[in-house]
Amino acid sequence: AYGNALARIALKYRDMVVLDGEVSNSTFSETFKKSFPELFFEMYIAEQNMAGMALGLARRGKIPFVSTFSAFFSRVVDQIRMSAYSGSHIVFCGSHAGVSVGEDGPSQMGLEDLAIFRTIWNSVVLYPADAISCDKLVEEAAKYHNIVYLRTTRKATPVIYSPNDTFMVGGSKVLKKSGRDSVTVVAAGITVHEALEAYELLAKQKIFVRVIDAYSIKPLDVKTLKQAAAETQAIITVEDHYAEGGLGEAVASALANLIPSPSPTSERVAGGRVRLGTPIYQLAVTRLPKSGKSDELLDYEGISAKAIVKKVKEILVESTH
Repeated sequence: AYGNALARIALKYRDMVVLDGEVSNSTFSETFKKSFPELFFEMYIAEQNMAGMALGLARRGKIPFVSTFSAFFSRVVDQIRMSAYSGSHIVFCGSHAGVSVGEDGPSQMGLEDLAIFRTIWNSVVLYPADAISCDKLVEEAAKYHNIVYLRTTRKATPVIYSPNDTFMVGGSKVLKKSGRDSVTVVAAGITVHEALEAYELLAKQKIFVRVIDAYSIKPLDVKTLKQAAAETQAIITVEDHYAEGGLGEAVASALANLIPSPSPTSERVAGGRVRLGTPIYQLAVTRLPKSGKSDELLDYEGISAKAIVKKVKEILVESTH
């Protein structure tokens, strides 16, 4: 989807150039290369040089799209941060993110990338869940002036959106919602599909949850998150990333001002307990990853549909005591 989108928008954004770190057959930037070879730069396994060259091209008026495995951007942090201070528009696409990469093992699993790019000055961080949202967000990235990070997934995923759906920086999609929602599940990328599967499993048991695709991790759609926090008992964030610096901490930070200090005016709930705010539970990668099948690893790390179902039920049991 990423490669197809690059080729699709190239004639619209004529200053585009694409750079890749010798993995274009995996990131699929080779799709662009085949159509526009004169605008494609093969940078080989020299990611720091690739980012530096992208900065030079950006300062000369080009819009560079820079792609490699998300894990490999960890060696390019200095060049990325300096590009932001130069006020440049560069799109970095990190593919093969998270444990869902599967058999390639932890050396190939980008699990720090969201934290890295969230800290970059004035950056945007986007994480599409399917081919259509990826296509749309590639074009959004071309429009935004500064550093943009687009995180893409290796594993094949179902298409859940229609070509008429729109996506914007700072937006989200509420995929499941009802007046009976007990808990909100906030996911992005691969875990959106796990959240939707968990929804179906819980619905069969007459337990309803709200599911939000937070495809724009920075900036977040804080308005939608606040509404969910007000209307449900708890929020669960689910991400294929380390717990530190990812989606969960972004959501917790955005909603921190909703948790008041204990006071006589705090909301009283069943049993006379005082509710201090909407609790936030984080499901993320917390164990050293292994090599294995994608579904096995999602389950191993506790970020699968099964793990979401278990956490929802635990929260509902706790709320009755």
